[in-house]
Amino acid sequence: MLSKNIIFLFFLTLVTLGFSQKIELSPLSEISVLTCGPGDDLYTSFGHSAFRVQDRTLGIDAVYNYGTFDFNPPWFYLEFTQGKLIYSLGRQHMERFLAEYKYYNRWVSENTLNLTLEERNELFGFLENNYLPENRDYRYDFFYDNCATKIWDVLKENFEDQLTFDPNYLEKQYTFRELIHQNLEFNSWAAFGIDLALGSVIDKVATPQEHMYLPVYVMKQLTHATLNDKPLSGKTTAVYKPVNKIKDSNFFASPLFWLTVVLILVLVVTYKDFKKQRRTKWLDFSLFFITGLAGLLLFHLWFLTEHTTTVGNFNLLWVFPLNLIVAFYMISKKTLPAWISKYLVFLLVLLGATVLVGILKVQVFSPMIIPLLILLAVRYLFLFRLSAHIKNIQ
Repeated sequence: MLSKNIIFLFFLTLVTLGFSQKIELSPLSEISVLTCGPGDDLYTSFGHSAFRVQDRTLGIDAVYNYGTFDFNPPWFYLEFTQGKLIYSLGRQHMERFLAEYKYYNRWVSENTLNLTLEERNELFGFLENNYLPENRDYRYDFFYDNCATKIWDVLKENFEDQLTFDPNYLEKQYTFRELIHQNLEFNSWAAFGIDLALGSVIDKVATPQEHMYLPVYVMKQLTHATLNDKPLSGKTTAVYKPVNKIKDSNFFASPLFWLTVVLILVLVVTYKDFKKQRRTKWLDFSLFFITGLAGLLLFHLWFLTEHTTTVGNFNLLWVFPLNLIVAFYMISKKTLPAWISKYLVFLLVLLGATVLVGILKVQVFSPMIIPLLILLAVRYLFLFRLSAHIKNIQ
């Protein structure tokens, strides 16, 4: 038993030393790019990209993955909201990497790169050096620095003079927002939340290279790029084909359903209030508090973080931060304050501006905000008329 442990430790030491020192790949080696399909969770909805290095002679089958991050740090969520999230280059055995995608039933495709032995060793050496603890971390950016953009960045850094990008690989160019929606269900909370949080900057048309923040477009470009005037990508292999499954789509859990329910509720309560010439304070407090709190969050994302995609967010026109303060006047005062009528006119103008911004396509809003705009307009108009009625009585 002791001898077996000694032998195991001996080989473990050899493997560890092998990866810590410079290894020369054999002529039988291959380097490829793995593209993985989307998963069910939001952070897996856009797929994944990674490098794979194989060498049967040396017993190497490693995946270099720029998409690893750590949930454990105490300030993880704060760093995420501040746009300071750190991602890392990870390395694991292909068998373990693939097992995860089989478990979650996500497809995996492989593009073998047409590289000479010298080029393979150069790229392998770069990845190994990049995997060193002092080099592996980088500041994540959803559009410009992620696991997919790293594929092309690494290839350019190693073979820039010989590598040719083909900008004509796209049949059509999309905006960043349209690219996001290619991976999300139309009537989903994820799509609604992203459209609410991200600004007008993502409504510009992405360049062919900018499309490659999504792994599927990296895969498409690989089959059109050339290295030394020869195709960069060789054979394409389906490493894993998922089992067909029916996607659960529960309309009664969707934003369209619940926002329509809220619209109907507000209309019914407002009609009753109109008939009795009084107001339901809990409803007014809720509407002003929620829109104010949402506005404060969007303001924070725009002005107080390092996110590049939350800038120029015109959703702030209808989820107005000052509503958060006004909400407490709505719940604490028996009668509406004298200044409220002017403030309500201001809010109605902002709602009109929101519609205008959408019509002019300065920013593409989620269609899910339509019930919200209607209910806010109806409630603001009712409160304006009620405040005018109270003034006339006084």
